[in-house]
Amino acid sequence: MPGLGFIMPHWLYWAGLLLFPLFALLMVRRELARGGSSRVSLPVAYLFLLCGGFAGLHRLYLKSLLGLLYLPLLAGIIYGNTQVRDMRETLSTARADAQSLERVVHREEAAVARKRSGAQERLDKAAAQLAQAQGVLAGVQERSDLWHRSTGIVALVMLGGLLVDAVLLPGLVRRTRARETAGGHPDLVPPVVLPMEDRPGHPGRRVANRPLSRAIDRVNLWVGQFVASWTVIAVFVYYYEVVARFLFNSPTNWAHESMFLMFGMQYLLCGAYALRTESHVRVDVFYVKMPPRVRAAADVLTSFFFFAFSVTLLATGWRFAADAMAVGETSFSEWGIQYWIVKLSIPVGAVLLLLQGLAHLLRDVDLALGRAVAPATGGAGTSGDAHEKRA
Repeated sequence: MPGLGFIMPHWLYWAGLLLFPLFALLMVRRELARGGSSRVSLPVAYLFLLCGGFAGLHRLYLKSLLGLLYLPLLAGIIYGNTQVRDMRETLSTARADAQSLERVVHREEAAVARKRSGAQERLDKAAAQLAQAQGVLAGVQERSDLWHRSTGIVALVMLGGLLVDAVLLPGLVRRTRARETAGGHPDLVPPVVLPMEDRPGHPGRRVANRPLSRAIDRVNLWVGQFVASWTVIAVFVYYYEVVARFLFNSPTNWAHESMFLMFGMQYLLCGAYALRTESHVRVDVFYVKMPPRVRAAADVLTSFFFFAFSVTLLATGWRFAADAMAVGETSFSEWGIQYWIVKLSIPVGAVLLLLQGLAHLLRDVDLALGRAVAPATGGAGTSGDAHEKRA
C-alpha cells in the first residue's frame, strides 16, 4: 500500500475547531426537531462510511450483513502491509550487503589494474559474492513488490465497494427506515439532561433572578456545549492515526500534538461551564446539611478566594498570551503549530470563569438576603429559572 503523507494544515486545524462544533450542534437540533423517529440517520451512515467503511461499519449500521464482506479485504490489507513492513529490514540488509561488495569489487579492480599480487583471486571471489548478494536482493525486492502490488489491488477493490456504497447509501437508509416503520419501531425520545444545579435536591441549586445572571448562564452553557464536541474530533483524529500507522505504515507527526493542545484549550474554556453545572469536585459534608440561605451566605463569604484565583489566572494568562502573540510563538515540534492561540484561551477562560462567578454571587446575595428562594423540589425537565420565587 502507498504511504499516507498527509500533514494537517494549520488553517484546517483551527477551522475544524470552529466549524465542526457548529455542524454538530445543527445536527443535534435537526434530530431533536424531527423527534428522533428512526434509529438510522443518513449523515451518521456517511460518517461510518468515511471513518469505518473499510470494516463495513456503514453496512452493519444499516443492519446489512453485506458489511461482513469488507472484513476479509481488511484482513488482507493488514496482512500484506505486515509482510511489506517485515521485509523492509531484510531488504535494507540485502541492499547494504550488495553495496558493500560493490565497493570491494571496485577496490580489487583497481588493485588488478596496478598488478598487485593476489588481486585477481580476490576480485573473482568478491565478484562471485556480489552476484550472489545481488540475486538475494533481487529476490527480496521481487517479493516485497509482489506484496505491495497485491495489497494495493485489494485496497482498490475495497475502494470500489466503498464508492458504490456511497452512491447507494441514501436508498439503503430509506429502506432501513421503512423496515423499522413496518416493524412498529418505537420513536426515540431524546432524554432531557439537566445541569446539576437545576436537578431537584442538589445542594448547589440556585435561581437566576437577574437578567445578567441568566445571560451569563446561557453564554457559558453554549460555550460548554460548543467545546464539548471537540471530543468527537479527537475520536476522528486518533482513529486516523491508528489507521495510518498500522494499515499504511505512515504514523503522523501532528495527531498527538493537535489533540494535546485541543484538550488543554477545552479544559480552560469549560471551567465556567463546570462551575455553572456544579461539576467541580468539592467536599460538602457540612455544606449539604445547611439551609439554603446559610449556604448562600457561606458562598458569598468564601467567594473572595474564587475571585482572587480567577483574577490571578486572568492577569498571568494575559501576560503569557500577550508575550506569545508579540513573537508569534509556535511549537518546537516539526508540525510547528501556533502556540499564541492556545495561550489566548487562558485569559478567555478566566473571563468566562469570572463572569460565571459573578452570576453565582448575584444569586447567592439574593438568596442570603431573602429576595429569592430556591425550591427544594421540582420535576424533571424544569430548571431553577422556571421555579423562581421572589420574596
